[in-house]
Amino acid sequence: MSTPPFHSVADVRAQPRQFLEHLFDAAVHRALPLANTARFLPEPPTPESGGRTVVIGAGKAGGAMAQAVEAFWPAQAPLSGLVVTRYHHVPPRPAGLPARIEVVEASHPVPDAAGQAAAGRILQMVQGLTEHDLVLCLISGGGSALLALPAEGLSLEEKQAVNKALLASGASIGEMNCVRKHLSRIKGGRLAAACAPARVVTLTISDVPGDDPSVIASGPTVPDASSCADAVAILQRYGIEVPGAIMSLLEQGALETPKPGDALFAGHEVHLIATPRQSLEAAAEAARAAGLAAHILSDEMEGESREVGKVHAALARAAAQTGQPFATPCVILSGGETTVTIRKQPPGTPKGRGGRAGEFCLGLALALQGQPDVHALAADTDGIDGVEDNAGAFVAPDTLARAQAAGMKIDQFLDRNDAYGFFGALDDLVVTGPTYTNVNDFRAILVL
Repeated sequence: MSTPPFHSVADVRAQPRQFLEHLFDAAVHRALPLANTARFLPEPPTPESGGRTVVIGAGKAGGAMAQAVEAFWPAQAPLSGLVVTRYHHVPPRPAGLPARIEVVEASHPVPDAAGQAAAGRILQMVQGLTEHDLVLCLISGGGSALLALPAEGLSLEEKQAVNKALLASGASIGEMNCVRKHLSRIKGGRLAAACAPARVVTLTISDVPGDDPSVIASGPTVPDASSCADAVAILQRYGIEVPGAIMSLLEQGALETPKPGDALFAGHEVHLIATPRQSLEAAAEAARAAGLAAHILSDEMEGESREVGKVHAALARAAAQTGQPFATPCVILSGGETTVTIRKQPPGTPKGRGGRAGEFCLGLALALQGQPDVHALAADTDGIDGVEDNAGAFVAPDTLARAQAAGMKIDQFLDRNDAYGFFGALDDLVVTGPTYTNVNDFRAILVL
């Protein structure tokens, strides 16, 4: 998105939607790999050692992270490797930048054969390394689905079914990744084990509440404190079935992951190069530059998207009506990773489309009830809300009125998880295309 400059509150009042886009742009730009990678790169192995540098990784930002490494890595230092990213998430290559790292594409959020093949190649690529070699691992959100190498005895089709069930269950990202780690041959620190005795440096872009590297993309190169018993409890909590033989292995603890304190992680480094909080701070700075107060609620919000939307609406209404708890004009910002529980529908009901950001906006708009002077944008910073082609949606004071004039009842769209259908009909979708980064949910509520 391209937005005009905003130098005053008057500018914001004149173009509230464009101002919200401006804040989203600021948040995304702060998380771009080219802006964050150089200072975290390790020294290459010395020529005298004969060591190699192997770059591996996975995530929605994988292609952009690989290009950033290529841009800043010494031209004379050997560099090779393989990174997997989501389909259509490889950024245009800058003119004059040679390709030294192979980037392949695979499916997200449900894994496919391309991701399985890439994971197998990555695992093979790090075999036979020595203590003189360096493995540079580039990890960002989405890597769990993109590195699909099921545990022995589990087929890709069975892993896909488990993944789909997790996505529809309302489980948190931490819960989903706990299960994914224990059903994988590469996640939960297992990739680091395969790299031994080489030195491993992991650069990661956080898309999870709390910025825990062991949760981001299911932590393939970091120790895992969760257990097989934890995975079993999560599967039972959400009623998700796995093959009987796999459940037996989980119950026996036979699919355990490397734990904190394991000697195989000695000398390894992990660097968070971009986080949700940093992106929210960038948006807040952009708001203050236009003369508005900016308040960051949290970068770790979780829960049902529609319910989180209601909470945000209550804060915005209070600010608009009473000037409490926030004096106006102001911007209320938040991030994190909410969830959507897919509701079962009667036969013949149109299938709902949408993601976390859109469902948040449905809940927000319904609770705001047309509150004057409140505008909002919620979007996923990777540019894709769920599996649709939009990043999120806008909410305006006239959202419900326009929907009613079009014969649409918002509660019916909410019941069938159809944010895309609702906001698409109102021309209120946020469409950016892939952003080549991912620090998860971004929400901005403008109270004028």
